[in-house]
Amino acid sequence: MSNLTPVVRALLLINIGLFFVKASGIDLISSFGLYSFLSPAFGPHQLVTHMFLHADFWHLFSNMLGLFFFGPMLETVWGSKRFTIFYLITGIGAGLLFSGVNYFEASQLRDAVAAFKSSPTPESLELFLSDRGLLAQGDNFLRVFEESPNNPSYMRGAVQLVTSYYEQQLAIPMVGASGAIFGILMAFGLLFPNTELFLLFPPIPIKAKYLVAFYGAYELYSGVYRAQADNVAHFAHIGGMLFAFILVKYWGKQRNNFY
Repeated sequence: MSNLTPVVRALLLINIGLFFVKASGIDLISSFGLYSFLSPAFGPHQLVTHMFLHADFWHLFSNMLGLFFFGPMLETVWGSKRFTIFYLITGIGAGLLFSGVNYFEASQLRDAVAAFKSSPTPESLELFLSDRGLLAQGDNFLRVFEESPNNPSYMRGAVQLVTSYYEQQLAIPMVGASGAIFGILMAFGLLFPNTELFLLFPPIPIKAKYLVAFYGAYELYSGVYRAQADNVAHFAHIGGMLFAFILVKYWGKQRNNFY
């Protein structure tokens, strides 16, 4: 690890160390993961702390691999102080954009739950479940409810079902350094656009600027078209890249100086 720059080395050690603390059974995510602004578990400190925690080994490995390969060159160019500022701002910015989008979506869900509570019918339950891809999961209860739509017990059960879903969504925290790592990738593409990188899958060389463009387009598409099944915070990635772009431009780095 002698080729690592000081801040990159420290970040690697912090992230890996906290992962092992978590793996030992100490619950860090419930206090330091980033919760929805509408969740009672949310705290402002989570905008910073979430970026040092990871859900599993592969989550940690992929992020630290990006930091290992691209971070040292940026720290060498900028210096340790500026690189640290960049890492924190892009990570926090990623959390802010993710939280903003999450707040909008959670607010819509909250309003949908309130509307359902005012009129808990089988038809409105079917619409609620269908809009969220939950129809198969709630099909058995829905069929029973349809047979006795005026049964108070089933109406209460339906209200409990949609309320529970809303509360579950608020109880899912976002963790990971991905926003900052995607920010590092964006900065690398801006400062060293024609540097050729060799991909593992597929095993071909590609210029940094094209790789960054591809990742940016993919994350935007995935975020807009709701690629939620993969459990990836795509808008956090977009936020990291966006704040990185703003910072690099603000600091006045010229792309043609780094070919």
